[in-house]
Parts: sequence; structure tokens; C-alpha cells
Amino acid sequence: MASPHENKAATELTPQMIMENGSPVLGDPNANVTIVEFGDYQCTYCHMFHENTKAALLQQYVDTGKVNFVFRDFPLNGPDSVLAAEAAYCAGDQNEYWQYHDELYKNWAGEKTGWVNQKSLDTFATTVGLDLGKFDKCMSNNTYEQKVLDNQKFGENIGIDGTPSFIIFSGKQITKLVGAQPLSEFQQVINKFQNS
Repeated sequence: MASPHENKAATELTPQMIMENGSPVLGDPNANVTIVEFGDYQCTYCHMFHENTKAALLQQYVDTGKVNFVFRDFPLNGPDSVLAAEAAYCAGDQNEYWQYHDELYKNWAGEKTGWVNQKSLDTFATTVGLDLGKFDKCMSNNTYEQKVLDNQKFGENIGIDGTPSFIIFSGKQITKLVGAQPLSEFQQVINKFQNS
């Protein structure tokens, strides 16, 4: 149940505010419905969503032009999560954001277990075909650290307190889902939006 404070925050949000500073938009930027995931690359339930639900969601709604999808960082598992998020944006500089994003989840090895480190991030970069020199320069300059931290701060300001959290919106209609929800939960919200 959303608190009145959250509802107040939600009514003041615009699609631009919710989407800006996140990942590149996946799908048709002009789709009627947008899903913004606030996630952490080390988070168990984010990994579960990625493994169990995301592909079907993209196939049914994003690939068909009905929905677009944006990822924003909410690195609640500490510095390694910030590092992983920075790496995805550094990959984005070479137009491989989503490939790298998926590679991180494909190689997920638990929360705070040390699997996110410069060596593993370089390995993922090589796997997705990045120019390693450019990637490492981007990482060593902490080019995207502030962006990642700003995403977390924005999330906190609008009442995000766990991952994954999803804000689904169409025009002025906004719904928040929390946790690794099954596809049916997303379908319900999307269908409701499309039929209203």
C-alpha cells in the first residue's frame, strides 16, 4: 500500500523525470507505456527477475512496440554495485549498454561475494566485444560514478527502498511494483493502462 507521501511524490513525477539519467531506452521511445526498473547488479531478486521474467516481458511488449524499458541504478549492495553500474555505462559509450547489462546478470554470483571486480568487469567487456583500452580509461576516470549515485538519490527521493522496484506509467497513470514479480503482474498493469 503506497503511503500518502509516495502518492504525492508520484503525482509530481513526469515521464521525463523518471526516465532521465537512466539507461538507453529499450524499445520504441514513443511507446504508450514505460517500465523503469530500479535495480542493483548484485541483488538476488533483480537477478531472478532478469532470469525468469524479463525476456518474456520484452518479447511480448517491448519488441511489439507497446512498451519501452529503462534501467536506473539503485546500488544498495555497496561499492561493488556502483562499480558494476559504472561499467554498464562505460560499455554504453561503445553502444553496448544492454549487452553488458545482460552479461553482468548472466555472470551473477551472489550479493557481496566479490565477483564484481576490475578483472571480471574486463572479462565481461571482452565478451561483449568492447575496446578494452577505452573501457578501462572510462572506469579508471570514474566517469559515471556520479550518475550512478544520482540515480540512487533520485530513487530514494521518490520512495524506492528495495530492488528491483518498477515504476510503470502511461501518461499520468503510475503504478509501482516491488520485487521479482511474475509476468502476470506486469501484464495486469499494462493491460489496465491500455484499456483505460
